Amino acid sequence: MRFIYLFLACAIGLMACNNTPNKTASIDDTLNKTIAAAEKLPVSALNDNGTQTLLEVVNKYYDVKNALVAIDARRVDSSAHKLVIAADSLKALLQKDKTQQQLLPYTDTILMTAKAITGSKDATCEAQRVPFSKLSDAFFVLLQKVQLKNAHVYLEHCPMALNEKGANWLSDESEIKNPYFGKKMLECGDVEDSLK
Repeated sequence: MRFIYLFLACAIGLMACNNTPNKTASIDDTLNKTIAAAEKLPVSALNDNGTQTLLEVVNKYYDVKNALVAIDARRVDSSAHKLVIAADSLKALLQKDKTQQQLLPYTDTILMTAKAITGSKDATCEAQRVPFSKLSDAFFVLLQKVQLKNAHVYLEHCPMALNEKGANWLSDESEIKNPYFGKKMLECGDVEDSLK
């Protein structure tokens, strides 16, 4: 009987000892994951404030794209207005930095096309999709020029968009959600490129 008690005491002691390294290992794993996540924050050739402003513009672009996917003209208009405001802030930052002024033509195109989207009153969203195509192309080139990394931006393409001329859009996921057809042909398209 003593042998059983002694055996149980040793087993419990070993289990307790084994749990301590696991907790330490778990803490180390969590710390390593946190450090890895911090290292993968979005970065660009812009300063921190510029990168943050750029990411706000990216998110406003996604709002426009998602509204087009939903074929919600009112939401497209509202989102495009917010994109204009965010892009204007980015332009103001770039104008202050002489090394980044070569990017101004892209921000001008983004502003012009976002304003064209707000000016296109169309319940079907068809009129809003033409300037959205130009917006998407200019925006992707801008993101390439500023060397945006770790933002998981995907360039997606639909060959049937705009009367089979084809058109691009940007997405934060590789899953296709086509803004040119919405629910009619939601999954039509392919990932062409990415900025990871």
